Amino acid sequence: MKWTINGKQLVLLQGDITEMGTDAIVNAANKDLVLGAGVAGAIRSKGGPTIQEECNRIGGVPVGGAAITTGGDLKARYVIHAVGPRMGEGDEDQKLADATRNSLNLVQEEGLKSIAFPAISTGIFGFPKDRCARIMLSTVAETLREEETTLKEVIFCLWGEETLQVFQTEAEELFQHEGA
Repeated sequence: MKWTINGKQLVLLQGDITEMGTDAIVNAANKDLVLGAGVAGAIRSKGGPTIQEECNRIGGVPVGGAAITTGGDLKARYVIHAVGPRMGEGDEDQKLADATRNSLNLVQEEGLKSIAFPAISTGIFGFPKDRCARIMLSTVAETLREEETTLKEVIFCLWGEETLQVFQTEAEELFQHEGA
């Protein structure tokens, strides 16, 4: 599914984020920036050791923060490592919104035009998918409505049909008045 927000595209699709050819992809990272399992493990496997080496030099990022590395051997030029909250740690909604916004700020700083996000914190961190979708989609839409953004396209590349359906339901509700 696709929506046009202020002349920019917001796209939902099911797929493997490591195969995206956007300027940047987002890694659902942990605060130590260790590329372990899930999205991070796939990025480590396909992107090669350079990405983890760069993460090691950065050292870590607080929850709600984001850091950028090159894309290594991935199709994407950059990986943005967004640290989402673990369910139960407190103030999770704000931390997820911050991780999303900080990722978008890095895109702006680098002058990038496209980014692909996964459903941050919905894996082993246990964040409910519907809340994740509402928070991330709303935060992205705020940025797309800004005139000064360099972004032209934001893709939510979601793993699994169930996650895609949850995001579509939330997007249809949030963007019912936007151009489809």
